Amino acid sequence: MKLSPAEEQLMESIWKLEKSFLKEIIDELPEPKPANTTISTMLKRMTEKGFVGYIAYGKSRQYYPLIAKDQYFSKQVQGMIKNFFGNSALQFASFFTKETPMSPSELEVLKGIIDDEIKKAKP
Repeated sequence: MKLSPAEEQLMESIWKLEKSFLKEIIDELPEPKPANTTISTMLKRMTEKGFVGYIAYGKSRQYYPLIAKDQYFSKQVQGMIKNFFGNSALQFASFFTKETPMSPSELEVLKGIIDDEIKKAKP
């Protein structure tokens, strides 16, 4: 399941804060800040989708992420590879390196990551 762009922005705040009440989440959002009712509705939807949990303290709720940021990002990238690159990580990597402006030093870092993964994959 995927989050909408507005939900992803809200999720970024929740990941950053780890555990937070509505006011703390709203304080993290950029201006213009959405209405409290809008955020509450989004949090309810995100809870129903299984991205956010909460602990009730009377009428207040302390929200926390149910999915780690890297886990969510990984699923989104895997979906993109499947849907746009014929499920080929090679095609995705080729497109990414050609279409993303990177400095020579960034390319060297990327090369090092690839070299490390090749070493891990060899028996």
